[in-house]
Amino acid sequence: MMTKLNLPEYQFRLKEEDKKTKIFDSIRKKYVVLTPEEWVRQNLINYLAEEKGYPKGLIAIETSLKHNGRSRRSDILCYHSNNCPVLLVECKAPEVKISQDAFDQISRYNITYKVPFLLISNGINHYVCKINFDTKSYTYLQELPHYTELFKNE
Repeated sequence: MMTKLNLPEYQFRLKEEDKKTKIFDSIRKKYVVLTPEEWVRQNLINYLAEEKGYPKGLIAIETSLKHNGRSRRSDILCYHSNNCPVLLVECKAPEVKISQDAFDQISRYNITYKVPFLLISNGINHYVCKINFDTKSYTYLQELPHYTELFKNE
């Protein structure tokens, strides 16, 4: 039984294979091993699509990037319909406390992506930032904007 998260409850397709529970990832269109972090990721994918209107066709999972010559993978990257990334999501397992390390990690990844919105979540606590690249500053938001609200003021 996975931890109850601070998100709406969703229905998932699960199966047992090789003595491991797997969950169907609707973005990657395959079953993946159900780890605590994956549980958070799958719930956030559904939250983004169902509650916040992010089109599933514009959501990428574990996108590769290079940082300081090392290969990394971002958990969730959402794109605008113009193909520019707009939201970078870092998922942690529910038992992992969101620390400065998580903010440092997503900030390093955002050097590559340059997205205007960042979300860090362990499924219990969610932190959303809007980045202002002109002033090199950020603002914490109460909640993630709906997909249709992202570019209203531009």
